[in-house]
Amino acid sequence: METKHLLAGYERGFLNAPLATMIMPAISKVSELIQIEPPSKSSTLADAPARRTRIFWLQGITIVWMLAECGLSLYAAAAAHSPAMLAFGSDSFVELLSAGIVLLQFTPRVSIPERKASRVAGALLFILAFIVCITAMVSLVWRRRPETSWLGIGITLAALIVMPILAGLKRQEARRTNNAALAADAVQSATCAYLAVVALAGLAINALFHVAWFDPVAALVAIPLLIKEGRAAWQGQACACC
Repeated sequence: METKHLLAGYERGFLNAPLATMIMPAISKVSELIQIEPPSKSSTLADAPARRTRIFWLQGITIVWMLAECGLSLYAAAAAHSPAMLAFGSDSFVELLSAGIVLLQFTPRVSIPERKASRVAGALLFILAFIVCITAMVSLVWRRRPETSWLGIGITLAALIVMPILAGLKRQEARRTNNAALAADAVQSATCAYLAVVALAGLAINALFHVAWFDPVAALVAIPLLIKEGRAAWQGQACACC
């Protein structure tokens, strides 16, 4: 869906051919990661401890990474006045909370019910959609041009490497364990990678072509996906985008 919107923009002349050639492959790859298939029901109790350990370490790594990503992204957003970077940093914060919720679910002494964890993850997706919408609309109304941020470019490039890997691993474990909260967290990790593409494209296009409205418009494309997956997680269903 996101790729179709950007292709439509390309056809109408909003994006030139070289720029579209650079952006479209990255967004297509992230779109594939966001498509979470229904979880498999073939998991057994025999390997439950091993899976619990894998999920524990996976979420631990996510929390450490998101702490660094969130702090650097919000600092870059404030320095460059970039709405896309602010949305990206806010997404990092929501992903940090989501990873913590899932980690608590698999912590024996602090374990929380899967239904509750799934609803919290769904609520966080709704919050993320609200943050992205408000940030993008304010930027469009104020017509504020963000400044070039090398720190923002660096952290978004790093996120494009790390987040797809984390999203793929979480999706795999969510299918094995039939865990809706972990599936929703996988969607948030994939969404983080998508927003990294948006923020990076917004910073690059603004710096090279002075198109200040691109990053808020592109950020709005993620909202329908976030609402759909938030509803699925709230209802305790596996995330199955598109």
